[in-house]
Amino acid sequence: MFKKLDQVLPAQQVAELKQIASNAQFVDGKISNPHNKTKNNLHLNDQNAYQRSAQIMTQALMGHEDFRNFAFPRQIAPPLITRYDPGMNYGLHPDAAIMNINNAIMRSDLSCTIFLNDPDSYEGGALKICLADQDVRFKLSAGSAIVYPSTTLHEVEKVTSGDRLVGITFIQSQIGDHAKRELLYELNEVAALEGNNMAFENFIRLQGVQQNLLRWWVNS
Repeated sequence: MFKKLDQVLPAQQVAELKQIASNAQFVDGKISNPHNKTKNNLHLNDQNAYQRSAQIMTQALMGHEDFRNFAFPRQIAPPLITRYDPGMNYGLHPDAAIMNINNAIMRSDLSCTIFLNDPDSYEGGALKICLADQDVRFKLSAGSAIVYPSTTLHEVEKVTSGDRLVGITFIQSQIGDHAKRELLYELNEVAALEGNNMAFENFIRLQGVQQNLLRWWVNS
């Protein structure tokens, strides 16, 4: 299950992140994994710029209600600005299951791409996610994001003109099981949309189910 998040970043924060990127040094993305043969992109390589940009994007995600309701976040890796110049791509790959974040081990349950420039400013560069025998492509407006299971195979298609600028991060959820997390998300959405139409005593019973499922499944 994928979740598109509109307006995670307001225009002024998008502009600030693009300004940070334009003034910062980038390095070959393979520096984080020299043995990765599919990776062909650039990573932000300026500690001050990284800290400021990661803070902006983390706060934006945690302040976005749809993100919190979908991801049930327990830990978020500091988002990293990544750039794709013409000819660059990231071949088909899964995301690492276990990551070392600030000298602590984190499990990646969900991956997130935050788009920082408009889709008409570059050609190619779609995020392609493989779902069984179907490919789903995402190329969203600046400030929007896509959240998807880290278990999926995905790739960034080759950029043919312009620059693709995104923030990438990974989330450890309080509910590690994808099926349980998605069921609880759907139940919570229905309760939020239809709760006012239900008899009060039935809505209270529904809330009991919601909280008990969360209680049983959290950190699973």
